[in-house]
Amino acid sequence: MNTEDIKGFFASREQLDMADYLTLDYYLECVGDIETALAHFCSEQSTAQWKRVDHDEDFRPKYAARVISLTIEGELEALSYPVVHFETGPIHACRVTIAHPHRNFGAKLPNLLTAVCGEGVFFTPGVPVVKLLDIGFPEAYLRAFDGPKFGIDGIRDLLQAYDRPIFFGVVKPNIGLSPANFAEIAYQSWLGGLDIAKDDEMLADVDWSSLIERSRVLGEARARAEKETGEPKIYLANVTDEVDRLLEQHDIAVSNGANALLINALPVGLSAVRMLARHTKVPLIGHFPFIAAFSRMEKYGVHSRVMTKLQRLAGLDSIIMPGFGSRMMTPEEEVKDNIAECLQEFGHIRRSLPVPGGSDSALTLETVYRKVGSVDFGFVPGRGIFGHPMGPRAGAMSIRQAWEAIEQGISLETYAVGRPELEVMVDGINRKK
Repeated sequence: MNTEDIKGFFASREQLDMADYLTLDYYLECVGDIETALAHFCSEQSTAQWKRVDHDEDFRPKYAARVISLTIEGELEALSYPVVHFETGPIHACRVTIAHPHRNFGAKLPNLLTAVCGEGVFFTPGVPVVKLLDIGFPEAYLRAFDGPKFGIDGIRDLLQAYDRPIFFGVVKPNIGLSPANFAEIAYQSWLGGLDIAKDDEMLADVDWSSLIERSRVLGEARARAEKETGEPKIYLANVTDEVDRLLEQHDIAVSNGANALLINALPVGLSAVRMLARHTKVPLIGHFPFIAAFSRMEKYGVHSRVMTKLQRLAGLDSIIMPGFGSRMMTPEEEVKDNIAECLQEFGHIRRSLPVPGGSDSALTLETVYRKVGSVDFGFVPGRGIFGHPMGPRAGAMSIRQAWEAIEQGISLETYAVGRPELEVMVDGINRKK
């Protein structure tokens, strides 16, 4: 590209009507001339060739992605990762904000993703290392989306659970239980105070535990638990499947008594989530398989906050995400970023309930609560309830007891005295010390 061609891919915010653009924040490592590499980066994700041969025209003013902010962080001795590339010259780490006209793809999530993290982004000459850090949406674009149908407030209304976290539990063993055994374990956890007993994200519609049978017996168990406790309960059924079966799976599970549905959002695709969100009559809750495959590397791929934001936009009422602690191998600030994406203002889009999870129990509840900074989160133990030495009913009771201790400002050790369900958990951790 010559100098004039390069300039066509740079602009200031003041030169653009930002209502017509998404903003894309990237970390890039550029090889050779920085402005040339960035011009190629913008060209490849938008217009590519921006005029026809022998025609006096230029599609860039209306359709080109353009750099509106550039910070050069410094020169590097080598790329952060040994990515194959053929350019030569100095390597610079850059933070870049790009304005991308949403007229190029419209309010269509597959097409949006194709533009902002597709071939044009990850195969640009001179830019071998790329991480998409964030996407900003103008209100004009958000208006085309419905977002969550229930959101945090709707889930709280269903459960009549206010001023506290929502208590989930992943029924364990996650694979291998017959529907009858699964239902009994879930029933016991509901009696102990659990709000939501859920299928594991890997538990599908399989021969030994079909969705039609599992949702039937779980629906019956939920009704019994509600009658016995006098509290609303939720059975969260996993309907993850081939896309052409999702609506059918929804209808089967809901008619049998599942009053919320789990979907593995990225494996089925965000467009499939959006379709299901339009159709559903119950809350839709997403799980995070596949996210770490492209988000875990610090300087390459896509930051998980981007997918959290897009899942909320697609219509998930609650988003389960990698949580705090070493088990999930996710930096604390990244977890907090994802929680913030569920809770912050997002035009007219309802808030999604964030559920940071990973090896939680009564012993970690206060830590999660303090780090979230409010009661607007879901707490999702697995073995912390279903591996409790006294059984799943006691495991759920220990979670409720831990919350009572937090509310009253009493240490777990003190509050556990005379409460064997919590005491056995506290004693267990003390023995490990």
